[in-house]
Amino acid sequence: MGIQDTSDAELGQARAGRWWVRGRRVGSIERAAKFVDDIGFALLFPARRAVVPSLWDAVAGEDEEPFGGGMGVNEQRVWTWKDELPRRGLAWYGAYLGGRSSFLSPELLRALYPAAGDPGDHVLMELSPAAHEIAEAIAAEPLSTATLRALIGDRGRYQRAITELQRNLLVTTAGVDETGSGWPAALITLTCHQFDVGGSADHALATRRFLDTMLATTAGELARAYRWPVAQARARLTEEVETGHATFDGTRYLP
Repeated sequence: MGIQDTSDAELGQARAGRWWVRGRRVGSIERAAKFVDDIGFALLFPARRAVVPSLWDAVAGEDEEPFGGGMGVNEQRVWTWKDELPRRGLAWYGAYLGGRSSFLSPELLRALYPAAGDPGDHVLMELSPAAHEIAEAIAAEPLSTATLRALIGDRGRYQRAITELQRNLLVTTAGVDETGSGWPAALITLTCHQFDVGGSADHALATRRFLDTMLATTAGELARAYRWPVAQARARLTEEVETGHATFDGTRYLP
């Protein structure tokens, strides 16, 4: 095994500890909230090409595959918490990290939120007509995904629009609508109605939180996670090195 292999193995061990994969499992929504608060960001379920923390791994451990035996206890917990955590204001949820289902801590959400924190934030952004229509529709109250799909009139257009809004951190979930038959539909609400956001973007803080969680990273990884241009991510990491908050080993940045 070469030097680089040893370094990667050690990094993997360190991340397992940092990402709550080892040790006491997450078995309650209160502990799930503490996990997201400590980590800052996490996927709902692990993704093969996205080496970042996931709530699933913190709940089930590193050796259990989600849905390997159907909808088990751990799957039910994680699936329920994805709507309940944002409903309680404990963690933002939506398609963000690499476009995948993700959680952000309230602190990190404030640091990344790109607008003033008003119901009209979407108006100043270049979004699709369907995305603007959804944002306008939920300005008064949360609406179910079923209601919003019917409003847009096309499932594909709706999905693209809601993903667009989530990637810009403008919307999140607020529990579920259990009034209909079948599987409960998630309620969609404006992020600014559910969390204290707006006018407090702090990309230096967001960069430090990413470094603290990843333990070692590249500009490309930071850019993909936060949806920043690579040049912006590299500039932010370089600034952290210059201010003494990080080091650079020629390949990766470390806190």
